Amino acid sequence: MRLGIIGCGAIGNDVAEAADTFEEITHLYLYDIIPEKQDQLCKKLTKATCVSVKDLIEKSDIVFEAASQQAVCLFAEKVLLKGKDLIIMSIGSLLDDTFRERLGQTAQKHHCKMYLPSGAVCGIDGILSASSDRIDKVTLVTTKSPKALGKKIEKRTVLFRGSAREAIKKFPKNINVAANLSIAGIGFDKTIVEIVADPVAIRNSHKILAHGPFGRLRAEVENMPNPNNPGSSYLASLSAIATLKRILNPIQIGA
Repeated sequence: MRLGIIGCGAIGNDVAEAADTFEEITHLYLYDIIPEKQDQLCKKLTKATCVSVKDLIEKSDIVFEAASQQAVCLFAEKVLLKGKDLIIMSIGSLLDDTFRERLGQTAQKHHCKMYLPSGAVCGIDGILSASSDRIDKVTLVTTKSPKALGKKIEKRTVLFRGSAREAIKKFPKNINVAANLSIAGIGFDKTIVEIVADPVAIRNSHKILAHGPFGRLRAEVENMPNPNNPGSSYLASLSAIATLKRILNPIQIGA
């Protein structure tokens, strides 16, 4: 299998370095809007080549996006029109219902798939399973230090409580977590998001609470920062690598 990677930042680097060791991956194609990033990554790999994004889409069997929402808007449909599978990390780009539905229809028409890694949260598999019947309520509580949220606050403060759609607009740094949960569960307008600034918080934490006929779900994770980018959770990279492994593995685990 030939893997194309759009975006050679911290997550792109982590995925590329892991993929470079997979026997099933025969070649890696790299593209970044900043040429220096793709060149630096390419030097660390044994199977990689830097190419234009057009050539990347043409030559790859599956494309991994770890660049930006804008990159998804520019390239996702082109990937799917070629019948290539697509892994999307910038899931906030799918907030636009019309755009998301169009991508889904394109993938179906051209017999390919879009994969959305669970990213920096746990519990997405439970939400997916529960949504086969009905989920009455889903809440995401994200807690970060005031500095991480750009605030100067001396006591624990709830900065926002409302729909995931509004949270994504007001706190774009939480966009992928809230978007992924919304798509997996009951949608952007019904999913409740609470953003908390806590001066004693050492790590970013995400807690998912849900209930329905299935019972009650509570999943919480405290994330360590990515060694190559403190602004990104290391679990997000590991989730991306796990998604790639799942595509390659004949044994499928999880919902």
